[in-house]
Amino acid sequence: MHIPDGYLGPQTYGAAYAVAAPFWAVASKRMSRTLRSRQVPMLALGAAFSFLIMMFNVPIPGGTTGHAVGAVLVAVLLGPWAACIAVSVALIVQAVLFGDGGITAIGANCLNMAVIMPFVGYGVYRLISGRSDVTSRRRWIGAAVGGYIGLNAAALATAIEFGIQPILAHDAAGHALYAPYPLSVAVPVMAAEHLLLFGFVEAIVTGMVVAYLQRADASLLNGTPGKKVNV
Repeated sequence: MHIPDGYLGPQTYGAAYAVAAPFWAVASKRMSRTLRSRQVPMLALGAAFSFLIMMFNVPIPGGTTGHAVGAVLVAVLLGPWAACIAVSVALIVQAVLFGDGGITAIGANCLNMAVIMPFVGYGVYRLISGRSDVTSRRRWIGAAVGGYIGLNAAALATAIEFGIQPILAHDAAGHALYAPYPLSVAVPVMAAEHLLLFGFVEAIVTGMVVAYLQRADASLLNGTPGKKVNV
């Protein structure tokens, strides 16, 4: 899902930076106020986990890649604002040091995977888990479904960004200057890969980790065993 340089025009990647920047600013302020000292290692581990799982890229048609992200798992553990910071750090390091994702596309990649994905996925998790006990199976089911839907929401956003390029930027002959595939191609390709494969990988990883933490240390799920909590 990493977007390389040269696939998005300045109208798109500039707008993506403009949309992502307020989320980074708010997330930084919220973390400085609310992040407890015992959660700092969890935030670092979340960024490292996201970095690692995103390194397992599978090329897909259209010039991008498919992979799990881990954003919803971090959101379940620390909240979506923390996930925004953790995944953004991982994406920036990957782009700057490893060339995985373009420099100009950092804003778009962060918007898709560090903003849209954790907030959408966390919303689904909250909807399913509700006020259930922290050890309830609704928690890991909600996390798994949230991971699946969150990843596909990010993939859809990526596909739309690709698909609008031929409309926004083309030469006099009508040839696209950036990503060449229209929405009619970009959306089905990205949707199929993530709905049928990568979404399930994300769901399995997210659900299994939450289920394990329920048994090993449920307090990491923003609550304590046997109590009703709001996550």
